[in-house]
Amino acid sequence: MPTFITIGYGDQDGYDRTDPAVRDAAHAHDERLRATGVRMGVAGAPVQVRNPDGAGAEVRDGAFLTSALPIGGFAVIEAASMAEAIELVSGTPCAVAHGVVEVWPLRDTP
Repeated sequence: MPTFITIGYGDQDGYDRTDPAVRDAAHAHDERLRATGVRMGVAGAPVQVRNPDGAGAEVRDGAFLTSALPIGGFAVIEAASMAEAIELVSGTPCAVAHGVVEVWPLRDTP
């Protein structure tokens, strides 16, 4: 079954202005996803790793990419199609609380 990486973006303001019943339903949705084997978690502080020309690793604190909303978390899901993956994430907190969820298909490397 295809694997998808999801990245949820959202901020506290968007979360706070979402109806508590909607938030509760979104958290219950996440629990149902976890129960089916979806691996998800809240984003911690990132680091950047570079190793130009294999000459040695350089590590810097912070994200490489920036966005209007901070990254809230990640999930690894299996779904039969992109459409199913979208359906699975459409009820998550970032999706319903004025944030956004990116869905990335993960292809196996040769």
